[in-house]
Amino acid sequence: MKKIALLILVVMMMGAMMLVGCTGEEPENSGDAKETGKPANPDVDFSKMLQVKGSDTIVNLGQRWAESFMDKHSEANVAVTGGGSGTGIAALINGTADIAMASRAMRDKEIEQAKDNGVEAKEFVVGRDGIAVVVSNDNPVSDLTMADLKKIFTGEVTNWKNFGGNDADITIYSRDSSSGTFVFFQELVLDEEEYAKHAMLMPSTVGIVEGIKQDVNGIGYIGLGYLTDEIKAVGVKKDDTSKGVLPSLETVNDDTYPISRPLFFYVAGEPKGAVAVFMEFIMSTEGQAIVKDLGFIPVK
Repeated sequence: MKKIALLILVVMMMGAMMLVGCTGEEPENSGDAKETGKPANPDVDFSKMLQVKGSDTIVNLGQRWAESFMDKHSEANVAVTGGGSGTGIAALINGTADIAMASRAMRDKEIEQAKDNGVEAKEFVVGRDGIAVVVSNDNPVSDLTMADLKKIFTGEVTNWKNFGGNDADITIYSRDSSSGTFVFFQELVLDEEEYAKHAMLMPSTVGIVEGIKQDVNGIGYIGLGYLTDEIKAVGVKKDDTSKGVLPSLETVNDDTYPISRPLFFYVAGEPKGAVAVFMEFIMSTEGQAIVKDLGFIPVK
C-alpha cells in the first residue's frame, strides 16, 4: 500500500509540472530588461561602447544623458569625455568618437577634412545656452554694454574705474582656443578680434569659476549651466541706451539676452543602431527635460 501511495504522489507531481509548463504564461515583470537580463532592444547591437567627446560646456549634460540612457538600456555603454569642441570634432573626423559635442558650429575646413576622411558630419541642435559674463560678488560693477565687453576682452581698456568700478587692473579669464565657447565669444562679442595678450586661458569652465571666486578684479564668461551664487553675472546691454539683461532660461529663450547660442551634437552620417537610439532619447521629452534640469534651454 505504501508503494502504491508513493507512486500516485509521484504521478500527481509530474502532472502538475506538465500543466505549468503547458500554460505558456510568462513570469511577472518579464518585460523589464534589467530584471530578466534580456535586451530592451534586441535588434540593436549595444556591444560596442559609444564614445562621445567634445565641449566642456555640455560635458555634464552629456554625462547625464548617458547615465539616464544606460538606466533605460542596461546593455548599453556610453563614455562621455570633454576637452573642448575642437577636440570632439577632431575625434569624429579621425574616427575615435561616435558623437562630437560642440558649443559652436563646425568650420568649413573641418567639414572638408571630414569629407576627405569619408565622414559626412550630420548636425543636431540638442539645446541652447546663454553665455554669462561673470565677476566677483565683491565687484561693484553690475552692467556692461557689448562694446564695453569688447574693450575689456581685447585689452583696449584695462582698469575697472572706466566702467564705474574700483581703480584696479582688470584680470581676464577666458577659455582656451580649443573651446567652442572661446570661438563663439570671440566671434559675437569681440567681432573676431584677438583676445588681450594678458588674458589667462583656462582649460575648463570650472577653472574660470574658481578664478573669479578668488579674484575681486576678475572677469570671465561661462555657460549658463555653470552659474552659481558664488559669483555674479553682470547684466549685458546691447548699447548705452538699453537696459542691462541678466542671463536666464527666460531671457535666452525670448532672445532678450544678447549672448546666446545653439549647442550641437555631430554624428558621422545618418545615425544608425545604438547611436540612433541614443539620439532619439536625447531629443525625446525625457532627454530634453534633462537639458532644462542642468540650466540649459530645451529645443523641444
